[in-house]
Amino acid sequence: MMKIQETIDFQIRGTLFAMRRMYNLLAAEIGTTQGVAYVLINVPKGGVAATRIAPMMGMGVTSLSRLLKTMEDDGLIYRVKDKEDKRVVFIHLTEKGTQVRKKVRQVVIDFNNRVMPQLSQEEINTFVKVCSLIRTEVCHEISRFGNHDCNEENNLI
Repeated sequence: MMKIQETIDFQIRGTLFAMRRMYNLLAAEIGTTQGVAYVLINVPKGGVAATRIAPMMGMGVTSLSRLLKTMEDDGLIYRVKDKEDKRVVFIHLTEKGTQVRKKVRQVVIDFNNRVMPQLSQEEINTFVKVCSLIRTEVCHEISRFGNHDCNEENNLI
């Protein structure tokens, strides 16, 4: 019988929680939070519809609304209503948001640069393949419930 500590879920969750703790501490060093940092990293130059951010972060709409309001109050983002559909709001980074984003990106790159040299190219390729397979299976499970929140790259949207 398989021990829970041997399951893929246990390994991913443990790794994810450890990384979240690390990123919360690193984000605090640059005067932000992991949640704010994740939004900053995921807003492209041309902006992004606010409705696209919550699924990327695994957040509910209400929690995201509070986070975006705080970010707007802190001068990190601004909102623009779509010209054609006034219900759609796009999130854009301010100059301050762009500067904080640069710091956040560097934290992620620095961590990546510490980990990657410890892995062979074959290990990296296998890791990417396993993660892709897991996302595919998760999307299949989600679709069983009539929820089709997965795109062609098997990422939740």
